[in-house]
Amino acid sequence: MSSASTPLIPKMINGISQRSDDPAVQTSSNSQQRSSSTHSSVKKKGVKDFELGKTLGEGSYSTVVAARDRTTGREYAIKILDKKHIIKEKKVKYVNIEKNTLNKMNHPGIVRLYFTFQDHNSLCILLYHAKNGELLTFIKKLGSFDLNCTRYYTSQILAAIEYMHDQGVIHRDLKPENILLDEKMHIKVTDFGTAKILGKNVAGETDDRANSFVGTAEYVSPELLKEKAACKSSDFWALGCILYQLIAGRPPFKGGNEYMTFQKIVHLDYTFPEGFPPVAKDLVKKLLVLNPAERLGAGGKEGVKQLKSHPFFDGVRWDTLWQQPAPRLLPYLPPKPHEEELRTDTSIYEEKISNVSVDNGNSPVASGLEARDPFRLESWASTDGSEKIDPERAGKLEEQKRTSAQWLPFLLRTELILRTGPINKRKGFFSKRRLLILTDFPRLIYVDQEKMTQKGEIYWSSRMVVELKNKKHFFVHTPRKTYYFEDPNGTASDWVNKINAVLIENYGGML
Repeated sequence: MSSASTPLIPKMINGISQRSDDPAVQTSSNSQQRSSSTHSSVKKKGVKDFELGKTLGEGSYSTVVAARDRTTGREYAIKILDKKHIIKEKKVKYVNIEKNTLNKMNHPGIVRLYFTFQDHNSLCILLYHAKNGELLTFIKKLGSFDLNCTRYYTSQILAAIEYMHDQGVIHRDLKPENILLDEKMHIKVTDFGTAKILGKNVAGETDDRANSFVGTAEYVSPELLKEKAACKSSDFWALGCILYQLIAGRPPFKGGNEYMTFQKIVHLDYTFPEGFPPVAKDLVKKLLVLNPAERLGAGGKEGVKQLKSHPFFDGVRWDTLWQQPAPRLLPYLPPKPHEEELRTDTSIYEEKISNVSVDNGNSPVASGLEARDPFRLESWASTDGSEKIDPERAGKLEEQKRTSAQWLPFLLRTELILRTGPINKRKGFFSKRRLLILTDFPRLIYVDQEKMTQKGEIYWSSRMVVELKNKKHFFVHTPRKTYYFEDPNGTASDWVNKINAVLIENYGGML
């Protein structure tokens, strides 16, 4: 690639070299680090050496795309930065920060920088590709994580923080969006553009504070808001916010705008939802402390040791943390002590889904189908589009027009409602009132009755599993997402039985 560029750009990548342990680096000698002449023999990589794929994410001044090395077949993520935009928006500093911090890192919980290259218009940073994307995506899908999952991911995040701090780095923008998951569902901390490398100040003393305002509103520490200075303990504040969010489904501090959020932070204005696990609550309280020196984890290695010794982490094997398989993701269910528990485990989903690897094609709806065409079914329509509806079905459709006319806008023309009812669609501790509609297509639709709008639909496949929790609660597990419903009428078992009957009708006896 051409090295011609605006004069500032070479300074941005000054000192970046290909890592000797990167499989993509092609070299004619194994001694490239022993002499400059050997180092010059390294074949420089360029964009033409990679097959670019889908966009993985977009930032204010960069785009991240999937890429495959044409020679080795190895997959990467390439962060592409527009040089003119970086200079215009004065982002050169942040590019250098990310490069310098990632060059210091070599840890299983931190995304890997391999090397950089550039052309006339763009600067490219080649990174490890965490194929399962952002942790936030999974929090949104499940609504929350159960205590086992929360402990596992909090442990990995803490281990990554401990390593960063040992390297003299404060991340300063830890949040679920900046925590990626690899193919084994292990974490990879990313986005070090606002990180701080600690060093020596003018007096020669260790400078362990970073005097610049950075971060994301919901996770910003109070010392940054009050004193415009962050420290290592600021990352532990963010850890407390993430721990809270993993269980509750949303951050502890959330206002109508950034100013209101900041006010909540500096006044420690947050509450725990009823049913928040006591051991997790205690840890959150010890992390979300206004004085950074009093925050659990502060005080260097001894502080981190005390943090790792908190009862929340009981049972965590820190020495083999990165070799342990990730737990199956399950939502957190607040305990309902006054309700009769009909089921207390979720093994039904694991058992059934392990027996079905792919959709067998028996259903009129394929897994993940975004648009449905009722005329795919020969029993519903002929090939020329003329309808074939038997008299019995036609009578039911006419009756449906009289009794359920308000729901017809959400139905296909020849679709019959099998069951409707009010439902609370829950995400962790929070829920929204909806009307659930089960049809014989089959479809499960949830509707906002006040606005008379469809809010979503659950896509069917042979891997869909319905699970009864108790008389008011049931799950609908799909490969994409787990839905958690609360029936205020206490007829959850009726919903489960009806949905299962439709599943059996469409997929046979495998259920």
